[in-house]
Amino acid sequence: MTDEPNVLGEYLRARRELVTPEQVGIPMSGTRRVPGLRREEVAMLSGISAEYYLRLEQGRDRNPSVQVLKSIGHVLQLEDDTYLLGLAVERPRRNRGKVRRETVPASTARFVAELPFPAFIEGRYLDVLVANSLAAAISPRLRVGRNRLRDVFLDPAEQALFSNWEGAAAGLLAGFRRSVAGKIDDPRVIELVGELTLASPEFRRLWARHDVGPRAGATVTFHHPQVGAIRLDREKLAVSGTEGAMLVVYHPEPQTDSGEKLTLLASMAAPAAIAHSDDSASIRS
Repeated sequence: MTDEPNVLGEYLRARRELVTPEQVGIPMSGTRRVPGLRREEVAMLSGISAEYYLRLEQGRDRNPSVQVLKSIGHVLQLEDDTYLLGLAVERPRRNRGKVRRETVPASTARFVAELPFPAFIEGRYLDVLVANSLAAAISPRLRVGRNRLRDVFLDPAEQALFSNWEGAAAGLLAGFRRSVAGKIDDPRVIELVGELTLASPEFRRLWARHDVGPRAGATVTFHHPQVGAIRLDREKLAVSGTEGAMLVVYHPEPQTDSGEKLTLLASMAAPAAIAHSDDSASIRS
């Protein structure tokens, strides 16, 4: 028996428990002892034997065909089966003792600093690698060295910024799971997931769902302590020359109240940035 985590089996079970019999056309009768679908129901609808599906969930067969996985994904109501297919790909064993440091090209960091909008770069583990002063004006947690998962799930001040914190947290975690797909045994992933599982009941609940989603743009409304509600469009763009880093930029719709509020925040952030620059220069001299 392999000592590798049974990620495929855990994912299949979690998603199976989220699909109701009605969703797949199975009439309800009597009391069901399990949430969602039974294993044999998934097997029947997928056109495979119940014994073979059981082996998949138990991790006794980890290399099903693409055709089988696509059929199961259809039964489990997956809009995108890319993540499911990726879980069955053979991968070389990694040295679990090493965590590679994430870096950003100097030119990219300079570009972020010069952007006229709040912007930062998050790594594949959602660590903040680069951030400009306007990003910190939106949230003091948007600075180098912070981790977005930790802040969104554990920091009450960060949670209070979001008009829909639960939705924001769920989307962030779904993107994280896609970002670290195939790296569940990575020491950094183990550290983060272990810490947040112990500290946050909401993280435990969402992590158990195995939701997977894109690290994508959206429109976000913040409840800022200084300017009130501010509605911004968020872009997430892959950073070339990195492994999974994303440039995140918040920008307002032109000629809106939110645009004026962002301008006010920029004017408030400018003196702080100059003061920080002067302090750094004094230290160097």
